[in-house]
Amino acid sequence: MHTLAQIGRVGALRRPDAAARRPYPKLKSLLTSNTMSVAMYDVAIIGGGPAGSTAAALLALAGRRVIVFEREKFPRFHIGESLLPFSMKAFTRLGLHEKFSRAGFMKKFGGEIVGACSESGTKFYFKDGYRSQTDHAYQVTRGDFDKVLLDHAVECGAEVHEETSVDQVEFSNDEVELGIKCNGSFHSIRARYVIDASGRTSVLGRKFKIKKTYDHLQKLSIFAHYDGVWRAEGIDGTLTVLIRAIDRWFWLIPLSAERTSVGVVLDSEAFRNSKLRAEDFLEQALSEQPIIAKRMTDARRVSQVYVEADFSYRSARLHGDRWLLAGDAAGFIDPIFSSGVFLAVFSGELCADVLNEVLDHPRKARRLFAGYERAVNRAMDIYLRFVNAWYTKEFIEVFLAPRNILGLAPAVNAVLG
Repeated sequence: MHTLAQIGRVGALRRPDAAARRPYPKLKSLLTSNTMSVAMYDVAIIGGGPAGSTAAALLALAGRRVIVFEREKFPRFHIGESLLPFSMKAFTRLGLHEKFSRAGFMKKFGGEIVGACSESGTKFYFKDGYRSQTDHAYQVTRGDFDKVLLDHAVECGAEVHEETSVDQVEFSNDEVELGIKCNGSFHSIRARYVIDASGRTSVLGRKFKIKKTYDHLQKLSIFAHYDGVWRAEGIDGTLTVLIRAIDRWFWLIPLSAERTSVGVVLDSEAFRNSKLRAEDFLEQALSEQPIIAKRMTDARRVSQVYVEADFSYRSARLHGDRWLLAGDAAGFIDPIFSSGVFLAVFSGELCADVLNEVLDHPRKARRLFAGYERAVNRAMDIYLRFVNAWYTKEFIEVFLAPRNILGLAPAVNAVLG
């Protein structure tokens, strides 16, 4: 089995002198025009989340003409608040750590897995993982985190347009044409290549009908933010806590000194059969879980209750002649191991490296695109194996054993970090 450390990238991007950058038409002029205009870019990116913003920043730093279309206005709410240390190298490469510090994102030093009837669980710290290269990651509010990344892409030279949807994508031998909608008007732009980082809606995934679901992982998350949840002192207070019950699991993710994300994941059918409103279901589920109920004695809910379908899926293909899928557009694996942002940043970074090479050497496209697909699929396969194991009785029994049987804790740390 491949480890994440073995999944390489094509190579670092180069940044040319400013004088080497070619001027290119700005979409702003197109959007204010009464006629359909066409501009040419090196890469068009659908979606401004972590995958799209990572790719945009790196390609722009390499002097490429990059345009990003984001359907929503940032900041906006998004699930996926606990990050993994395996992304830290990419954040260093992007120059983001100082911005994360200014944003006040909490450092996360590991996690704890607890059985539903246990008083204490198994703690693991990132510093103890096999080949550990960092002792921490981050806990974030995704609205703020995603905006930091997208703003950074703009600072790097990418052209970003929010509240702009991509409604049509057409391919020819030497370019891609995107039909876009902004402020009720329709326009088009051309690019040499396109990255679909549009998330679970996957513009190209729908177009090519390549989205395949995992029927055994049709889960649902119900969660909210709370103030006043009890947590441990010191670095243990930064740990993501996962509580495994028979037919569901719970999370507690510290987001700041006061705020904690608390949620439950279960089969979507079980929630439907309860016939309860999401608010009532969450309140009942948390009150019936002894560990959480004890920690939430003085807690108060400070957000609405969110419901997210965690329907795991993969795209049968991740590339074509002039396109690549990245982030959730490529696939989404159950949130138990917090792999979403890592896979988004990983695939976005690799997209940038591959396309930067292909833009100079188009004949390498087939080989490099195929290598990209293999690398992303290997990463998703690793997490899928651990997710499948998480839902078995044997995995939990071994993980919660008092001894580190089979070196499982460091192995999980290797996946997480």
